[in-house]
Amino acid sequence: MKSIVVLISGNGSNLQSIIDAIEANQINGKIVGVVSDQADAYGLTRADNAEIETRVHAYDGYSSRADYDTDLQKIIEEFNPDLIVLAGFMRILSDFIVERFSGAMVNIHPSLLPKYKGLNTHQRAIDSGDIEHGVSVHFVTPTLDDGPVIIQAKVPVFEDDSAGELAARVQEQERKIYPLVVKWFCENRLHMENGVATLDKTIIPETGYASE
Repeated sequence: MKSIVVLISGNGSNLQSIIDAIEANQINGKIVGVVSDQADAYGLTRADNAEIETRVHAYDGYSSRADYDTDLQKIIEEFNPDLIVLAGFMRILSDFIVERFSGAMVNIHPSLLPKYKGLNTHQRAIDSGDIEHGVSVHFVTPTLDDGPVIIQAKVPVFEDDSAGELAARVQEQERKIYPLVVKWFCENRLHMENGVATLDKTIIPETGYASE
């Protein structure tokens, strides 16, 4: 059984989807810790309800990102995880912490990467006149939102969509595909090798796996 640490900053809806999948015996893994950079993140309540150990690691008092991430790495290592899941963690990680957990850290990003890296992805898709938008799960590498894509899910963009309406549509897909990626990893099917994602030893296309 794989040990999982989840990093959050807010509501924790993707955390909840993974908790639910584990409780339904769909994932052969255990969340051993949830770490938040925000003390009031509702995801901490979700973790408490599931009897998962939590830590708050706020940025207050740190003079640099490197110092913050050095202590964050120590916290993660205390849990000795096989997989680190970034689930709405709103901090950019230093290269050294990403490299320390290379191949064992995944992130979910609300766009069809490589489009719209960074923030405000839903409004940017609307402003660009896109007819489809979506979400990507990818391995984390030092370049922001640039690691190899594992899976994507697409949603339509309607003419009168607001950013909030489009975000809600995307989030429905997030809660489906993130537990699936965690499941694959816990079954030793998913890896990052030589900078590419592989599933069952087959290279995943740049746009991600889309057959399940």
